[in-house]
Amino acid sequence: MLLADARLPVAGHTQSGTAEAALANGLTAYDVPSYLRTRLRSVTLVEAGTAVVARHRAQVGEPLADVDVAWAARTPSGALRQSSRGQGRALRRLAERLWPDALAPVGELRTPSRAAVLGAVSGYLGLGSGSLARLVGYDDVQTVCAAVLKLAPLDPAVATGWVAGALPEIAALAAEVADLKTPDQIPAVGCPQIEAWAEAHAVTSRRLFRA
Repeated sequence: MLLADARLPVAGHTQSGTAEAALANGLTAYDVPSYLRTRLRSVTLVEAGTAVVARHRAQVGEPLADVDVAWAARTPSGALRQSSRGQGRALRRLAERLWPDALAPVGELRTPSRAAVLGAVSGYLGLGSGSLARLVGYDDVQTVCAAVLKLAPLDPAVATGWVAGALPEIAALAAEVADLKTPDQIPAVGCPQIEAWAEAHAVTSRRLFRA
C-alpha cells in the first residue's frame, strides 16, 4: 500500500492537500500543525470513512456506486472532488497492471474517487479496515508536510516532527471509522475554509501543485 503514499505520482506527488492555496492566503508555515488537525477532522475523515466502507463492500461483493455518491455528497468542493477523481484514475491504472482482479468493484464507475479505488484494492489485498484508515490519514498528513517543504523555507526536521505529532490524531481517526459498513455511516464533516481555498487554487494560473 506504499502505492498510496504521497511520494509517488499516483498519489500525492502532484498534490499539496490545499496547503499551497492556504499558504498563499495567509496561513503561515507554523500554522501547519493546526491545519493538519483540521483536515484530519474534516476532509480526511470523510475520505477515510469512504475508503473503509468501499473496502467492506468490495469484500462482500456489493457495488460501490452508492459509496462514491455518498462521498461526493459529503465533498461539496468541486475542486476537491476533481482532485480525488484524478488520483483515483491514476491509482486504478496502476492497479490494472498489478492486481487487475481487485478493480471489479469499481468497474462500473467511470471516474471513481481515490477513496473508492483504495477501498477496492485494500479489500482485495486483505488490508484491515483500521490499517486502511490509518493509511489515508498518514498519507494526507505526509502530502501536506512534503508540499510545505517545497513551498516555504523550513528545516525538514520540523516537518517530520509535524508528521509524528499528528500520529495520535491519525489513530483517533482510524478508530472512529474502522467499523463503518454502509454509505450512510460515512462522516459528513466539512471545512468551508479549506473548500474555498481549493476552489481558488483550481483557477489560479501560478501554482506548483495541481491541488
